[in-house]
Amino acid sequence: MALLQAEGVTVSVDNRPLLTDVCLDVDVGELVCVIGPNGAGKSTLLRALCGESAMETGRVHFKGESLASLPARKRARQLAVLPQSNPLSFAFTGLELVALSRTPHSTGTERDRIICLEAMAALDVCHLSGRLYPTLSGGEQQRLQLARVMAQIWRAEDGGDRLLLLDEPATSLDIAHQYEMMRAVRDFARSGVAVVMTVHDLAHASGYSDRILALKHGRSMAYGCPETVLTAENMQQLYGYSVTVVPHPVTGKSLVVADV
Repeated sequence: MALLQAEGVTVSVDNRPLLTDVCLDVDVGELVCVIGPNGAGKSTLLRALCGESAMETGRVHFKGESLASLPARKRARQLAVLPQSNPLSFAFTGLELVALSRTPHSTGTERDRIICLEAMAALDVCHLSGRLYPTLSGGEQQRLQLARVMAQIWRAEDGGDRLLLLDEPATSLDIAHQYEMMRAVRDFARSGVAVVMTVHDLAHASGYSDRILALKHGRSMAYGCPETVLTAENMQQLYGYSVTVVPHPVTGKSLVVADV
């Protein structure tokens, strides 16, 4: 049984369907990327998976149980979510911000500090530990926020099986930090975490995901390994733009190139 199972997820707002009959399953160690044009329902899906958006129909199970039925503290030890927007004006230092994630745990100040620094090292933000959050660039803030949610579920012994939901975490990052972030998230998944993340860059989805879910108009258009989802025909249908898909010259993975 997959760690996360979503079946028939349907979400509507003011009688307008945002998601219709979407299914998804993710196992421990897997990184699943969700792609699609603006307004396809990617963020709505993540909110439905974590219980933030009420479903009209469908169900979401975590380890065979309803996520909604888990006590809040236990859920916070096993599920971490990074939304697109993370407004914060309070003058926390970088380390203080990341340390907020350890509130659900009772692991002690010193152990929590070590965990926070390990998560910060994975995102190359240890040098920001003493900097005030409001003074940082958008990219620096984004990397600290990602370190925060990773630190929340950093070790399996703190809560068992773990699930990480990320909504466009590459926003505001330069190209070097985008790929550094993708490697960190993939490595985190391999450590025993199920990860679902929305992305716009198809190179990220191709190069790092185990499976890809393509959404269009709130419906699942394709779901499977990158090679079967990232085809020229699928991308034309998904985005309405002509592309060519070729093997990456180094990795051999699917590389989507716009036809100009």
